[in-house]
Amino acid sequence: MHPLNLRRDPVRLTLSTAPWLAVRYLFGYLFIGTALWAVAVTVATAGVILSFTLAGLPVLVGAALTIRWCANAERARLRLVDPKPVIGRYREPAGGLLNNLRTRWDDQATWRDIAYLVSMFIPLFTLDIVVLTIWLTFLAGITIPIWYWAPWQTIHGVRYHGYQLGYFPNGPHGHPGYGLYVDSLPKALLVAGSCLVAFLLFNYVLVATARAHAFVARGLLSEPTDPLQEAREILRNPGPLSAAETAGRTAL
Repeated sequence: MHPLNLRRDPVRLTLSTAPWLAVRYLFGYLFIGTALWAVAVTVATAGVILSFTLAGLPVLVGAALTIRWCANAERARLRLVDPKPVIGRYREPAGGLLNNLRTRWDDQATWRDIAYLVSMFIPLFTLDIVVLTIWLTFLAGITIPIWYWAPWQTIHGVRYHGYQLGYFPNGPHGHPGYGLYVDSLPKALLVAGSCLVAFLLFNYVLVATARAHAFVARGLLSEPTDPLQEAREILRNPGPLSAAETAGRTAL
C-alpha cells in the first residue's frame, strides 16, 4: 500500500500516517529544498562566471558533481513518501578534464536535476507553504477554546479580551464590525468545531499535495523510461509462430 493512500474516510485518514508523512515531507522541503536550491544556483553561477577562463573548467566539473549530490539528497528524502527507489543514470567520463566536462554537461540527467532543483523550486515552494499554512491554521483553530481568552486589545480606553476573526475597529460590540469576535466559550467551541471539520477534509488536500510533489520529483530525478519499451521487447523476441516454424524445420 502506498504510504500516502487517500482511500480512507476523513477520520481514518487523519488517524493514519499519511497526513503526518505528508507534513514531514512538505515541511522538510521548505528548509532542505531551499538549501539545495541555494547550493545548486551558487555553484552553477560560479561555474558560468568562471567558464571564460581555464580556471572555470574544473569549477564546472565540480558544479555538476555538486548538483548530482543535491539531487541524490532529494532522492533519499523522497523515500519518506515513496518506497520505490529513485535512481538517476549518469554518464561517466572516460578521462581528461575536457572530456569530463563535456560528458557531465551533455548528460540529460544533469539537466533534469537542474530542472527539479532550480526551475521547479519556486512553484513547489509556493504550493507547499500555502497548503501547510492553511492546514496549520485549521489545526490551531481546533485548540481555540483553550486560549481564546488570552489575546486582548485596548480600544477607546476599554480593554477587550478575545480573538477576532474579522475586522472590529470599535471592539466586539461596536459598529462597524465584520466577522466573528471570539470572546466566549460557546463562540470558541463553534469555531473549534468548524475548524475540526475543515481540518479533517483538508487532509485530503495535504496528502494530494505531497503526492503531486513526489510525482514531480520522481519524474525529473529518475531515469526517463521509453513508453514503447514493452512493445519493442515483444517485437525483438521470437513469437510463438517463429517457434513453431523452427520446430517444423527441425522435424524435416
